[in-house]
Amino acid sequence: MLQPKADTKRNKIYYGHLSIFYERGDLPVAFLDRFSRDMGIDLGTANTLVYVSGKGVVLQEPSVVAIDQVQRKPLAVGEEAKRMLGRTPGNVVALRPLRDGVIADFDTAEVMLKHFIRRVHEGRTLVSPRIVIGIPSGVTGVERRAVMDAAQQAGARTVYLIDEPVAAAIGAGLPVAEPTGNMIVDIGGGTTEVAVLSLQGTVLSESVRVAGDELSESIISYMKKVHNLVIGERTAEEIKIAIGSAYPSLDDNEIGMDVRGLHLLSGLPRTLYVKTGEIRESMAEPLAVIVEAVKRTLEKTPPELAADIIDRGIMLAGGGALLRGLDTLISHETGIVVHIAADPLSCVVLGAGRVLENFGQMGRVFSAQSSG
Repeated sequence: MLQPKADTKRNKIYYGHLSIFYERGDLPVAFLDRFSRDMGIDLGTANTLVYVSGKGVVLQEPSVVAIDQVQRKPLAVGEEAKRMLGRTPGNVVALRPLRDGVIADFDTAEVMLKHFIRRVHEGRTLVSPRIVIGIPSGVTGVERRAVMDAAQQAGARTVYLIDEPVAAAIGAGLPVAEPTGNMIVDIGGGTTEVAVLSLQGTVLSESVRVAGDELSESIISYMKKVHNLVIGERTAEEIKIAIGSAYPSLDDNEIGMDVRGLHLLSGLPRTLYVKTGEIRESMAEPLAVIVEAVKRTLEKTPPELAADIIDRGIMLAGGGALLRGLDTLISHETGIVVHIAADPLSCVVLGAGRVLENFGQMGRVFSAQSSG
């Protein structure tokens, strides 16, 4: 198949023997539709996932950018940049452009989005995709605008925003279009989203900026306070994944791991063995905040929808749903059955993708749209 080539200096497109002149910013939509791939993006604090229309999820990378501060240019994006966290020389800094689910560093977020869009389009420059981006429901208008601007600067033709709990519910397979109550708890890296949905809309929602990052930070604080051991962000995340637990189990005393860090008193590296019970204790406070958010939302839910939720249960999505025993903890505290989505990490991006592919029927779910 022939590929179009663009001469942007002459505002000319070559397609085989055919050449097309165009006014800058005025390419025909049909032409763009043919050569761009519409995308759904879960722009997360910890990871960014990209869904391409007709192909499915094609990219899942950490939301990290490594920048050379002397030359002011990006050195690595995604997994390669994450490996550099805490291990860079003085002139290189590894940044996470999103904090608590929103853009904290606009320029770095734009660089990251541009890189991912180019990778998905295999380096072709003549593309202006429509993009659906999942964002936390509790963000401000300014924060919404920042996401849309970053996506447009990165090359998007039109940007649509969808609240993460709505996208997560669609991606988890909940019947959000029906007149029944559905409860979703999406625990990401920076935010926990709790929402009750019905008829493609949000009846109630609460967004708390306590999630995976806070769980990792609580492990760092515990190790420093109790064991005088300083560990990094990556080590804390590895501990959380390997032996983290939200609810006691019979094998608690058998599960543990060696943790390496810097001992505060001696100033030397040291290895320490920690058990899962200690890690659960360290995460108790942020986990209590998440459980309270679920309880508050249930208290405000209208009676008919509450009855539906008791019948159907609560759906857990996001990376935090993978924490061992979290479903049991929420079920114990609320008295309602809790289910974990089949692919909790991909729920938001799968939901954004399904909306892309069913634009006509699901257009009401968008919370904002650019004027592109």
